[in-house]
Amino acid sequence: MKFLQLIRYKNLLLLALMQLIIRFGYLEQVQIPLSLFYWQYTLLILATVLIAAGGYVINDIFDQETDQINKPNQVIIGTSISESAAYNLYAGLTISGVGCGFILANSVEHSNFAILFVLTATLLYFYASSLKQIALLGNILIAFILAFSVLIIGIFDIFPNTFEINQQQMSVAFSILMDYAKFAFMINLVREIIKDIQDFEGDKYQEMKTLPLVIGIKKSNKLAFVLLLVPILYLFFYSYNYLFENNLFIGIFYLLVFVIAPMIFGLIQIWNAKEKKDYANISTLLKWIIFFGILSIWVITYNIKHHA
Repeated sequence: MKFLQLIRYKNLLLLALMQLIIRFGYLEQVQIPLSLFYWQYTLLILATVLIAAGGYVINDIFDQETDQINKPNQVIIGTSISESAAYNLYAGLTISGVGCGFILANSVEHSNFAILFVLTATLLYFYASSLKQIALLGNILIAFILAFSVLIIGIFDIFPNTFEINQQQMSVAFSILMDYAKFAFMINLVREIIKDIQDFEGDKYQEMKTLPLVIGIKKSNKLAFVLLLVPILYLFFYSYNYLFENNLFIGIFYLLVFVIAPMIFGLIQIWNAKEKKDYANISTLLKWIIFFGILSIWVITYNIKHHA
């Protein structure tokens, strides 16, 4: 059980589920010529999940001292799992993930695509070892990596089968994935800022330069508020100008209830947050907003198909 906690198995399951939703709830529904067979798509999910798991492990290895302050009851490395065992686990997960990516890249005859998995694993290592200590840079990097887990589906499942005859159709499909990647990026960026506020005391003890330590908790709060407000305003604009104008009322209802309303609730929580537990609750809420936001791709696609 400690091993599962170390690799954040719940987050990994959500990540895998989001990638399955995009494939089966969107790409297969719009009936475009996809590049990957099911075994190849399984490799893509495995590569993503294994590299992410390795990222969690290496992050906890470097965060042992800060975690003793920020979350002393949840420290696993050095208590239940030795540091040397954790390093071996990190190496095994990361090498396995990159290996899956290498097999996948060669199977679609784009061996150069394997560099994407190597680059992701490398960025996760440098994030854990140094970049997370740089104000906002570490937050942006982690938010980008989550967004990339959406974009990589288009790179492997859309791009190899894109030709002049179907370029417009495939470009539209990829642009929609890009929109969802932007959404995931924005919400996860807010979440990373919130987590830094939550971990303020431990990061201060380690003399890190996270955003709350550089500009203060109040200003970080305000920035998180504004960054969450932007996608809310866009979703209202999108709901009216695309969904409402095309009478896609199932999609409107879903976005309002499961995405926009929780985001507004998140705004209120950010505005009123004072205690560490408040920020922990906001972080959990934002994680579910990302999931339900990705799930909307299936709901809206279903609404379009049955409305037509």
